[in-house]
Amino acid sequence: MKKFLIASLALIALFSSCKKDKDNEKSGIFKGPEVQVHNGKASTWIQLDKKGDPLRLAISLTDAALNSVPVGNGDEGEHDHGNTENNWVLKFHPKASIIPFNHVGMGWNPIGHEPEPVYGKPHFDFHFYMMTAQEVAAIPAYEMAKDKFDNAPAAAYLPPAYFNAGGGVPQMGAHWVDPTSGEFNGQPFTQTFIYGSYDGKVNFYEPMITLEFLKNNTNYIRSIPQPARVQKTSWYPTKLRVVKHDGVTEIILDEFVYRLQS
Repeated sequence: MKKFLIASLALIALFSSCKKDKDNEKSGIFKGPEVQVHNGKASTWIQLDKKGDPLRLAISLTDAALNSVPVGNGDEGEHDHGNTENNWVLKFHPKASIIPFNHVGMGWNPIGHEPEPVYGKPHFDFHFYMMTAQEVAAIPAYEMAKDKFDNAPAAAYLPPAYFNAGGGVPQMGAHWVDPTSGEFNGQPFTQTFIYGSYDGKVNFYEPMITLEFLKNNTNYIRSIPQPARVQKTSWYPTKLRVVKHDGVTEIILDEFVYRLQS
């Protein structure tokens, strides 16, 4: 009897240890590969809970990157995806396959971009793409594919009141902007949240944030405008955070919710 009890306890301990190991395999922070950003670095990470569900998805930018990006020089006053010096593809860890985003296209705009009166400040575009980098690269200029740029998703797949800024950007798509954002209501542009589309599909989420804002905010949070419906069953973020610590600024998509395609 005593031997049986000892053996049973040993099995319980073994199963408990195996369960902990499996939980540890599912949970934690999983980092994507680093890329060089001028004199600094950028990378992504995803945090998963014990069930393997997403808690946070983030871009990390070192202070050295923020302090070395060129400001106010060159002719990068428009979206220029072909400019490799100021555009980077940030990949995710394989554990991030549970989210709808495939990768981040991060663009730096030294003098902002059009329309200059609204977005003419040095800022980053963080495109969280729902398509592969190869598919993004294949999006042509607006004049070459007007039908696909103008093929808008049904209104329910975009946040209420969002409107198409017009035309489209090659290797990106059409941009949908928030009329309630500060830059459209008498305030200077600091940060905003944009949706993108191409050929009837929402193809990116885009926080667009000025360099000044990233440098001067240590713990910022805002809600992400939500559409009534989604085109793909997956986990979607509802909050955006900007957090600064230990020489790193993190742009975090937070508070994910599971939504069904409808």
